[in-house]
Amino acid sequence: FAGQCAAQQAAEKARKFGVKDVEVKVKGPGSGRESAITALEAAGLKVKSIEDVTPLPHNGCRPRKKRRV
Repeated sequence: FAGQCAAQQAAEKARKFGVKDVEVKVKGPGSGRESAITALEAAGLKVKSIEDVTPLPHNGCRPRKKRRV
């Protein structure tokens, strides 16, 4: 629901500037990704491309020490 509302507000602002085609970049997991893209299409914007820019660690931080019982 939150992704859909955010996409609708972004689409309204884009329409004020005369934007018709958009390139969507989504970040992070979640159910709001697909609903946001469909909300952009429903608002009358043409989605040209969808790109996933979720940050992936290249080995990340060191894990905590192993617990010994």
